[in-house]
Amino acid sequence: MENHIKGIHHITAMAADAKQNNAFFTQMLGLRRVKKTVNFDSPDVYHLYYGDEHGTPGSVMTYFPFGHMPRGTRGVGEVGITEFAVPTGSLGYWQDRLASNGVAGLREDSVLGEPRLAFDGPDGDSFAMVESDPEGRTPWTGNGIVDEVGILGFHGARFRLREANAAGELLAFMGYEKVATEGAVTRYRIEGGNAARTIDLEELPQASASRQGAGSVHHIAFAVEDRAAQTEVRKSLLDTGYQVTPVIDRDYFWAIYFRAPGGVLFEIATNEPGFDQDEDTAHLGEALKLPERYRPFRGEIEAHLPELA
Repeated sequence: MENHIKGIHHITAMAADAKQNNAFFTQMLGLRRVKKTVNFDSPDVYHLYYGDEHGTPGSVMTYFPFGHMPRGTRGVGEVGITEFAVPTGSLGYWQDRLASNGVAGLREDSVLGEPRLAFDGPDGDSFAMVESDPEGRTPWTGNGIVDEVGILGFHGARFRLREANAAGELLAFMGYEKVATEGAVTRYRIEGGNAARTIDLEELPQASASRQGAGSVHHIAFAVEDRAAQTEVRKSLLDTGYQVTPVIDRDYFWAIYFRAPGGVLFEIATNEPGFDQDEDTAHLGEALKLPERYRPFRGEIEAHLPELA
């Protein structure tokens, strides 16, 4: 693929309640809501994007809050843990903040020498904070969270798989290198892109299959610079035998999708054009932005969607 993949672009999950989801990411975690739009296939459902000031690729967690959706069941065949990078020495702050607000699943540990704080989201989502070098990244300092402790973006993600070899081969094809193994977890890392460069594969041969629902990751997107790079990546995947969608315009990036070995849905998304193409950076995520085909129906769409702070 000629080193076109530049790390994680975004990670998209599902939720049961839009207000609860919005409050958790903007108020509890202090991320910026950089876009408020709707699901391209279900305009009665929000698509909410949270990240740094600009929605920089490698920082953006997105959600489809499907409203009263039953919780998913954890298992193999999914992105099992989404990992955020935080500055070195900040885990104590986050332990205290999350504990004092009743966040579930808090657990400190270390994986491959990196201190981590695991915690659950409102729908049982599995998250971890990992102490990391900022590498030039600047957190969004929302809700009183200062630079010294703010979330920098993604550290990476952990896939839970019944068998990990085929997924590892795909990652290698995409430009990732195997760098370490600890127990059932094998780490892959890609250089030359953004700082969200780590994918861990956890092999669980006896585990049950996951079932998607609220709290489940819908897909993980990998970044390429532009449409030309995306075209080359798509051709390489097709030539290797993967079933890849045509290019789809998602307004803020162009996307292609395919199913990876083991069941995780992959997206390849462009870094262009970005979230500021339809609203000024100072006001990202404030107004409801609609895909062109839904704009004639703004009134009825807005009437159906819950108000968000």
